[in-house]
Amino acid sequence: MKSLRVRLLIALLVMLAVAAAIMGVLTYRSVIAETESIFDYQLKQMALSLRDQGEIAPDQARAFADEQLDFVVQIWTVDGRTIYQSRQHPDLPARALLGFADILAGGQTWRTFSVATSLRVIQVAQPLNIRERLAANAALHSVAPLLIIAPLLALVVWWVAALTLRPLRDVAADVQRRDEQSLTPLPTQGLPEEVSPLVSALNALLARLSQSLDTQRAFVSDAAHELRSPLTALKLQLQLLRRAGDEASREQAVDVLAAGIDRASRLVEQLLALARSEPGAPSTAMEPLDLREVVRQAVADTVPLALARNVKLELFADAPVQVVGDRVALAVLARNLVDNAVRYSPQGARVEVRVSEKGGAPTIQVDDAGPGIPPSERERVFDRFYRRSVNDESGTGLGLAIVKSVAARHHASVTLDDSPLSGLSVTVRFS
Repeated sequence: MKSLRVRLLIALLVMLAVAAAIMGVLTYRSVIAETESIFDYQLKQMALSLRDQGEIAPDQARAFADEQLDFVVQIWTVDGRTIYQSRQHPDLPARALLGFADILAGGQTWRTFSVATSLRVIQVAQPLNIRERLAANAALHSVAPLLIIAPLLALVVWWVAALTLRPLRDVAADVQRRDEQSLTPLPTQGLPEEVSPLVSALNALLARLSQSLDTQRAFVSDAAHELRSPLTALKLQLQLLRRAGDEASREQAVDVLAAGIDRASRLVEQLLALARSEPGAPSTAMEPLDLREVVRQAVADTVPLALARNVKLELFADAPVQVVGDRVALAVLARNLVDNAVRYSPQGARVEVRVSEKGGAPTIQVDDAGPGIPPSERERVFDRFYRRSVNDESGTGLGLAIVKSVAARHHASVTLDDSPLSGLSVTVRFS
């Protein structure tokens, strides 16, 4: 049973039925007990009224002798002689038990009350089955209103359940009316406290979806813009290659075309890396890994570029550093840090890469001897496609954006500072 309304309705109806049944049983038993007390009181009062009578008048005797009466009145003298009985009943005993008593006579149980004076003994008897029938009728009349009220209460419960769950139906209807472009928050005014957290969570999800879609739209727009320039340049370089009149010009055009292809390939590679690290991208499983080995592989991948630029690349990672993360994403982060440091360092400079634990936090630190980044620009360099034209290096403007995005997925912080090597120092600290 998946319907919350049906489950709530059934639960309320079951509780109502149980409560009505308990009330009915308690009322029935209470009325039975009260009626029994009233019947006993009548027996006692009848016997006591006869106790004080000197003689029983004929008309009084005829009244007690009425066959329609349930009571049987018997009076004896102290020596056991019957001086009066309201009607003949040979099964009743000729001796009385003083006070209240239940006796078996004539195949049925009688309820009796007897009282004695100095001259007589008086006993009033009534069949127990008649008392029980009268008591049961009185009890049933008391319980009968519950049989009328219970269905009415069931209807009220059904109406209250429907009214209570109406906000959920309204929220569901609002969500159902929307299309994939309608990500505005759901209204929260007048919602019950139990529904408000659900709507707030939906609004938070819609906000994240909207942000993710905006990010993707911006990414696609920026990527299209950034790819247009290198592709246009490649077309121009290809035309120059076709127009080359001699071997030297042709070789020069081929070299320029190859460099352009390399730049375009790097841009595409970084765009793909950024797309994989963006919020909303398919997440990969996190696993325990040695951060030192990840960075060591990134340094090894960058060695050819360092050799080509005559940059000395040093790695300081003596002890294992354990983290839980995405191996591929962390490799992209480390490779971008080292690649940027090598690219922006001058010929013959040194780049230092350190992997350690500072204050119990795994840390990657990359220092270079490049031009550095002024403090006023250190926030902007994390924006996608933001470039600083230095050292004749035309980058893609994606390296630090990728680092920032991967670090955010691993709950790590990225800080920029001045390097002791006179360039930039980038520190990634994992929490």
